[in-house]
Amino acid sequence: MFTTIEIDRHNLTIMGVKFSDLKTLESTANALGSNMFEGFKPTPKGVEIIRDYVTGKISLSEFVAFAKQKAYV
Repeated sequence: MFTTIEIDRHNLTIMGVKFSDLKTLESTANALGSNMFEGFKPTPKGVEIIRDYVTGKISLSEFVAFAKQKAYV
C-alpha cells in the first residue's frame, strides 16, 4: 500500500516540520522516500530526527540510538 506525506516546498515543510532551505528539505524527502519503500511509516517526530541528522545537528550514533528507542513514533 502506498502512503503519501505532506511536502510543502513553498513553505519548506514536510508533515508540518519546518526546514531552513529547499536543499535540506529535498534531501530529507529523498531519505524518507527510500525508508518508506522499505516499510518505514513516517511521523513528524521521525521527520525531525532525519532532518537533524541530515543537517548534522545529531550524530550517526545519536540517530541510531533514536531508532533503537523508537523515538520517531
